Amino acid sequence: MTRFLPLGLTSLLLVGCAAVPEARPPAPQERTAGSFPVRPVMATRGLDAVMGKDVGALKRLFGEPRLDVIEVYGRKLQFVGKPCILDAYLYPERKGGREVVTYLDARRSDGAAVDRVSCVEALQRR
Repeated sequence: MTRFLPLGLTSLLLVGCAAVPEARPPAPQERTAGSFPVRPVMATRGLDAVMGKDVGALKRLFGEPRLDVIEVYGRKLQFVGKPCILDAYLYPERKGGREVVTYLDARRSDGAAVDRVSCVEALQRR
């Protein structure tokens, strides 16, 4: 039995040294310094009071936001009332332009989805 031990160890060492195909990382995607992301756009039926408006107009409609998150390419304002929470996403109209609302999200405080138009109307009434 001890005669087979060196042979077994040698076999294990050789298996460990076997050539393994080299995994190549994916090719990097090309991004130019001037690239500007496409801003999301949603249907505006019933949301005319908010869509396309800037920060000043939103503050006049709803008061001061609970959150004002400034990101690299856009901004998120969150307005809160008893009936709902409204997140307004603002993106520049064009490179270097003013930020306007292009997308809205509405929910209850428990996270359940709420109709955006109803939420906008409810927050305007307060």
